[in-house]
Amino acid sequence: MKEGNAMTTMPNSPEHDDNDMSPLLSEPFAQAWAAPAPGLPGRLGERLGTRLAQSLKAEQGMVTVRRRKAGAEPLAEGVQQRWLYRAPPERALRPGEPRAASVVELQAGTTLELPAGGPREFLVLRGSAAVDGESLGLRDFLLLPAGNPTRLASLDGAHVFVRESEAQGVERLLVLDRQAGWPDFAPGIRRRVLWTGGGQASLLYQTDPGASVPNHSHGHDEECLMVQGELFLDDVLLQQGDYQLAPAGTGHRITETDTGVILYAHGDLDLQFF
Repeated sequence: MKEGNAMTTMPNSPEHDDNDMSPLLSEPFAQAWAAPAPGLPGRLGERLGTRLAQSLKAEQGMVTVRRRKAGAEPLAEGVQQRWLYRAPPERALRPGEPRAASVVELQAGTTLELPAGGPREFLVLRGSAAVDGESLGLRDFLLLPAGNPTRLASLDGAHVFVRESEAQGVERLLVLDRQAGWPDFAPGIRRRVLWTGGGQASLLYQTDPGASVPNHSHGHDEECLMVQGELFLDDVLLQQGDYQLAPAGTGHRITETDTGVILYAHGDLDLQFF
């Protein structure tokens, strides 16, 4: 996000989650998986391979970024960012697709100047920060319209999620965590609408342990950023700081949590169940 290096540059190739599973499918485990299981039809290895192939096909086009694997890029003294997503510049954005998303990490007493860009969302994930003159604490949200150079500063240190888009008709919007509340959405699930327009929305979800969402498809790109807890999206386990983007036209069969979560999501305002 340095001047002259806007958030629209191409990302490095995302690291797919099947890389995390590959050690389990190689020796010395391969023979164990392939060993006959008494009373069960077929070979366990074949069934595992079939399940893995089905999982990878369902996740085709999805981008999953693990915080532990997202390299930090220095921006200024005491300031770095971890890229979550950058849209390819050679094509138009899909419905709801961000131009870019990252987490900016500021050490205590540091500042960062962002050049003018598209509409930007700011969500504080850790600590506190001043963003464009607004004092933001944990889970406070600020939306700024396009063409707005922005200064970030933190006295005590902060992690701030920054999402840049091409949304139209965006106006300045501030949502403070202490004032917003958690309206009920479904059994065990509460949802805070941060912003909405054109059928898409920026949202915060808070859930109880064991909560789940039925099968649903995506009319817009769906982004999930884990603020707290762990969540299964199909065969992928997202942990705190992890991010997934599921393109418009895809869907999730499994969305459930054992721990309870707080997560940021951007996608359909009205979920499309099937």
